[in-house]
Amino acid sequence: MNTLAIETIQTSKPIHPAWMRVAHWLNAIAVVIMVMSGWKIYNAAPIFESIEFPNSITLGDWLGGALQWHFAAMWLLAINGLFYLVMNISTGRLRAKLLPVRVSELFADMKAALTGKLVHADPRHYNAVQRAAYLFVTLDALLLMLSGLVIWKPVQFPLLHNLMGGFETARFVHFYAMAALVAFFVVHVVMVAIVPRTFIAMIRGR
Repeated sequence: MNTLAIETIQTSKPIHPAWMRVAHWLNAIAVVIMVMSGWKIYNAAPIFESIEFPNSITLGDWLGGALQWHFAAMWLLAINGLFYLVMNISTGRLRAKLLPVRVSELFADMKAALTGKLVHADPRHYNAVQRAAYLFVTLDALLLMLSGLVIWKPVQFPLLHNLMGGFETARFVHFYAMAALVAFFVVHVVMVAIVPRTFIAMIRGR
């Protein structure tokens, strides 16, 4: 088979399979709901006196309403996130797309990104910065869910409660993990704006 035929076959395949695109958008919806409702919950019992989130960017007219939104999105994120992770592992996509992450490549791509020289010509392949970011946000989401369980059910999860250093420490862990997730979300949206065809590919798959 010649090179042209191989390239034709490759370009005819979807960049992102349908299951991945659906799971991605469901995860995005769940995260936005959880973050906005979480800000309302945080305002009811803040950790830092100097930090309070404006009501205009929170979800839920009152604490009980925010909790209902938060728990509803929690189940969506847990179930859909587990499906997303299992499919990525079972199909080999996780290994093919995100591994390995070499330190030398990561620093080189970070330097290129900061100097405006990082190219993204082929959306089928992730650079080292993307691979590291997607792996990080996966682990961060896991940390958010574990610390959230400690805050929600500290008595029912005693081992996890102790590993987290107690209820109050879990609240700090949850807050910082949330901040990291929001930072990833902002950078992700900015990068999509810079390379808009990645947004189209996540909708159409091509």
